[in-house]
Amino acid sequence: MAGTRIIADPFCRTLKLNPLRFARYALLGVGMALSAAAASAPIFVLNSLDASVSIIDPATYKELRRVPTGKEPHHLYLTPDEKSLMVANATGDSITLMDPKTGEVQRTLTGIVDPYQLQFSPDMKWFVTAANRLDHIDIYEWLPREKGFDLKLVKRIPAGKTPSHIMIDAKSTTAYVTLQDSDQLIAIDLHTQTPKWTVQVGKTPADVFLTPDQKTLLVALTGDSYVEAYDVGNGPARLKARIKTAPGAHAFRAQGDHRHLFVSNRTANSISRIDMQTLAVTDTFAVPGGPDCMDILADGKTLLVTSRWARKLTVVDLAQKKVVNQVNVGKSPHGVWTLNHVATR
Repeated sequence: MAGTRIIADPFCRTLKLNPLRFARYALLGVGMALSAAAASAPIFVLNSLDASVSIIDPATYKELRRVPTGKEPHHLYLTPDEKSLMVANATGDSITLMDPKTGEVQRTLTGIVDPYQLQFSPDMKWFVTAANRLDHIDIYEWLPREKGFDLKLVKRIPAGKTPSHIMIDAKSTTAYVTLQDSDQLIAIDLHTQTPKWTVQVGKTPADVFLTPDQKTLLVALTGDSYVEAYDVGNGPARLKARIKTAPGAHAFRAQGDHRHLFVSNRTANSISRIDMQTLAVTDTFAVPGGPDCMDILADGKTLLVTSRWARKLTVVDLAQKKVVNQVNVGKSPHGVWTLNHVATR
């Protein structure tokens, strides 16, 4: 019969399937399989002073194993094709590629100089690293291959002291980078690979985050008790607000609702939630051990945070605003990530 496919079911009945409906069911099946894979994906914790990654079971919160990396793995990022998790080994001058679903090592990229922080542009063309100890910012071109990819260094840009964290705008035109020991923020034009402007900011700037409307850039001040909000809609950044959080404001993680943002206060042992529309703190709760990087499970209810000074991954129930679990990991845990997470905006 035209327009149908004939298949046999396990009970030997003949079924007629419309091809469009069959395609929808097939796509649904693929989606369910991908969701199941994400839900079972491990949690990755980078042990920066142990040169290793702790692989943690998300169901039991037990450390399954530790995987050796290069020296000082600090931050991590998923490749544009979503096939590899990039672990940046700052003093190892390398990037370890791992399977985001299993934690198996795929290969190691060498000759990536001092990749302390890393980020891809949303258009998947540019890959940017901040050389924290060598005071430069590198811009690479992402070159996908039939099997894997290559990174081609396009420009090395000298910067102020201690380039720290990176944020790239939604249009993939500008990379914003904090210069931690210069108390500065630099903006780089990705198309020309040249600096657009540099401005002074507060004490020891660390993480940066653009609000969903792309008009306001938030800068966490690790050397202070504030997050600064800058207008970046037109021309050099202009300070518009200082948001009081707590001592050691350091890393950001969006809640996934396009409105709220968490900031870890590493010195105060707390985490604050900021309303990105009102630029005000709406909540603060205690997290011990020098809270640093964060991720949020896809259920939106569970916050994962590395306790930098306690050698632990701390698990927070966001509804209760309470620590519900801690997992022993390696020395100075820094980056944390899982495939099973909420949106990063």
